[in-house]
Amino acid sequence: MNAMRLGVVTIGQTPRVDLAPELEDLLPGIELVERGVLDGCSQEEIASFAPTDGDHALTTRLADGGSAIIGEASVMRRLPRILIALEEEVDAILLACTGPFPAMPLSKPFFVPDRIIAHAVAATAPHGATVGIIAPLPEQEADTLQKFRTVVGVDVSVIVSAASPYTDTEERLREAARELASGGARLIAMDCFGYTAAMRAAVAAETGLPVVVARSVAARLAAETLGVPVTGSGVA
Repeated sequence: MNAMRLGVVTIGQTPRVDLAPELEDLLPGIELVERGVLDGCSQEEIASFAPTDGDHALTTRLADGGSAIIGEASVMRRLPRILIALEEEVDAILLACTGPFPAMPLSKPFFVPDRIIAHAVAATAPHGATVGIIAPLPEQEADTLQKFRTVVGVDVSVIVSAASPYTDTEERLREAARELASGGARLIAMDCFGYTAAMRAAVAAETGLPVVVARSVAARLAAETLGVPVTGSGVA
């Protein structure tokens, strides 16, 4: 019997050596098929995808280990055809980004971390608590607040601090975590697919708080949907 195949679509470039090994650990027995919105793009092309006025800013990893800040509008000009083509090759697709993307006309399971992580926080946040969100970029803070406030409801407060998984140091990540803890957070969510299990461990160690990470929450839902055991050492 052939292994189930999960398409993993990053808005950056593949291979995602910072991501695929953790997903393989969280999804034992699943074959990953990677695609990148920026695959094959030159540096000049990538620079032209920068956010414009009113656009959502997104950050992602490039194949050379660097990163780029691009606009959602540019991604949406390329993403649908990538998804439609990939759907012919796989059993389900995971979008490796927590950006606010619209619904896509796909017939197979499509995991959208933007909605998954927000609802995971809503389901776990204590009544009347404050939740802290770590987002990659300062310019994403307003969008992040709106996303989580819309889902968690009026009984939960939301605060945000920024630390990029691609360009900031671990100390900056720990500083962002301390800011959230000092602000009264009782739960922290890391709202980018670039945050790793090691980064999650640093935030948890710094604050002593429960921490949820977008990539592991989405991967565990994919594992459940695809009917495979979750035996990896990723984030609980």
